[in-house]
Amino acid sequence: MAAAALGAALAAPVGAVLALGFHSHAEAAMPTAGTLPSLTSSTPQMVVPNFAALVKQYGPAVVNITTKETVKTSSRAPQGLPPGFGEGDDPLSQFFGFGQMPRWRGQGGVPGQLLRGEGSGFIVGSNGVILTNAHVVADAKEVTVKLVDRREFTAKVIGQDETSDVAVLKIDAKDLPTVKLGNPDNVAVGEWVVAIGAPFGFENSVTQGIVSAKGRTLPDGSYVPFLQTDVAINPGNSGGPLFNLNGEVIGINSQIYTRSGGYQGVSFAIPIDVAMNVSQQLQTSGHVARGRIGVTVQPLDGQLAQSFGLTKPEGALVAQVQKDSPGAEAGLKSGDVILSFNGTDIHESSELPAQVARLAPGTKAKLGIWRDGKAKEVVVQLADMGAQEVASADSAAAGKLGLSVRPLTKDEQKQIESEGGLLVQDVAGAAAEAGIQPGDVVLAANGKAVGSAADLKAITDHAAKHLALLVQRGEARLFVPVDLG
Repeated sequence: MAAAALGAALAAPVGAVLALGFHSHAEAAMPTAGTLPSLTSSTPQMVVPNFAALVKQYGPAVVNITTKETVKTSSRAPQGLPPGFGEGDDPLSQFFGFGQMPRWRGQGGVPGQLLRGEGSGFIVGSNGVILTNAHVVADAKEVTVKLVDRREFTAKVIGQDETSDVAVLKIDAKDLPTVKLGNPDNVAVGEWVVAIGAPFGFENSVTQGIVSAKGRTLPDGSYVPFLQTDVAINPGNSGGPLFNLNGEVIGINSQIYTRSGGYQGVSFAIPIDVAMNVSQQLQTSGHVARGRIGVTVQPLDGQLAQSFGLTKPEGALVAQVQKDSPGAEAGLKSGDVILSFNGTDIHESSELPAQVARLAPGTKAKLGIWRDGKAKEVVVQLADMGAQEVASADSAAAGKLGLSVRPLTKDEQKQIESEGGLLVQDVAGAAAEAGIQPGDVVLAANGKAVGSAADLKAITDHAAKHLALLVQRGEARLFVPVDLG
């Protein structure tokens, strides 16, 4: 799998913004070097726009973010590679793929040492509200925001959502310059875009490129329909804004595809409407709710399409419907092909999860499906993805242990030959200090098997200052001591 580097902190991804002011991408709101000529056979070349006015007006709303964190475990990974190349990993086995761009880190790696990371962000509220990538501030003990005028503020992390890689910060300041938000739906492939950030710590660096594609779904399960660009994004760019020529933020630079650990011409940004939806939920409720319908889908190829009587291989083929799920209640069956979701055509199966996840639980959605050679419509009421897939211990257990977990499915239990177990999906606090990682499976705590978050909470509540977790990581099992303080 290729190394997907996130370009915000020198060890984290890159960033995006939400759409509020809607200008057509065809409008030339920002001054350019001249009117772009018509693309005809008599036109030898296009004139590149002048981005100076855009940068002068909105550059002051782009900030440099510095973080401090304590190294918990040693890592043999080469500095600057994405997360996942740590202790116990084959440095080559995952080198080709997608991933968050590492935060820029000057030095570090020794357990107990204080690491300094750098990333980017942008101001969306004149009262000090800032958007960046979650991976920029993940595990940070201290976050500092530096403005273009060299003022520095200690920032509070209002909330962060690992799934979308969006974080919201707040600094104590007023009358700050802000960015203008645009509508990524109005952006056309081939349109010019501009990124401002701090690659390798070089503050307020400007790079430009074009939109390469829209609605990209990456193999990280993030449920984000990324904007793909060829804008140069490197470690330190993570969390910075992606502008259109109207000076509107249409995305947060977040990830790159790389075989070298650095920029190779393929960058990804979180659409600003997705980021702002996450931001609003984090500020109002402290967490992000996403819808789910409880089906497993797969792509359609030409042969499958013909076998189901479809004229072209488009849509999402339902491979499995989870028992008692919204999909099951709506009557969905294995072999159905979902052709549309709330009126939006589904061309690729990968488009469906992002469409579903952006709606709130409880929302009713119309599915256009193909069954037995006929088109029909069904209505499904979305459930909460978190309630089903992330069974998190309640605040007391989370505060004491710092784990977000979900029970293993029956298939997962068979794979590791266990009758229970909890999959770790997020780590903080005491568990992170002990070296527990996302993807680990907690089998037992203090000698007692765990099969639910409630089991783990009960054992944690009755523990004194120490907890011994039996953890499976890959094919190995080990006990991990956790100091509960």
